[in-house]
This record gives sequence, C-alpha cells and structure tokens, in this order.
Amino acid sequence: MSEPFSVRVTVRGYETDVQGHLNQSVYINYAEHARWSLLQAAGITQAGLIGRGIGPVALETTIRYKRELLAGDEVDVTCVFTWGGGKTFRIEQIIRRTDGTVAAELSAVGGLLNLETRRMVADPAQHFKELATDPSLFGL
Repeated sequence: MSEPFSVRVTVRGYETDVQGHLNQSVYINYAEHARWSLLQAAGITQAGLIGRGIGPVALETTIRYKRELLAGDEVDVTCVFTWGGGKTFRIEQIIRRTDGTVAAELSAVGGLLNLETRRMVADPAQHFKELATDPSLFGL
C-alpha cells in the first residue's frame, strides 16, 4: 500500500474546551474512528469479529500533541498497522490539517481478545487476513 489509510474529520464546536481548542480526549476518538473505518473498508465488521469470538483491544496509546485544532478545522486521520511476532500489533496514526500541518501523532499497541477465554489470541495478523476482503489495507 503506497498511501496510508485516511479519513477526514471536521472538528465540531462541542469537542473544544474552554481555550477553544480540541479537547485532548477527542484525539483518541478521532484515532478510533479511523481504525474502525479501516476495518470497515477492509471488509471487517463488528458482527464478523463477534461471530469469530474475538474483539480488538487497546493495550497502550501514546499521543504527541503538535499543534492545536479549532472548531471548523478539517483534518485527515491516517492509520497504519505494523505487524510483529506474538500477540500484539502497533498502529501508527497522524492527525493532519488539510494544509499539511501535523496536529498530533498517535502510537498504539493493540491485540485481539478471545471473547470466551478473555485471553489475547496468537497471531492477530492471521485473523485479520482471514476476516478481511482486502487485507492489503492492513499491509498484509
């Protein structure tokens, strides 16, 4: 995949704080929206995950705030999955204004949880490959 997966979001007034900039917790909502949009674009649904008895879990998220965002700003939120060995994967995301200014960088560690045993599953990349109609969106 040459370009990272991306979705556009417009900052809404009710998401801003008393300083007038995007509330810090909303950045995670934008990142999560991009992740679920990528899953949907790849052909993976919540029902499909539940039917397989698994669900994605966030284990760690780091946010680096670079520039403020104001109500009405349009941003593109990218999402790139990186696969290693073991039970986890990394998701790198950038929230960028349409003029190219980077507003935030997010790095997360995730995994897939077996909903019955409540344990992480081995080789989450294989599960994504099997569920996706377009695994290339995950770099698989």
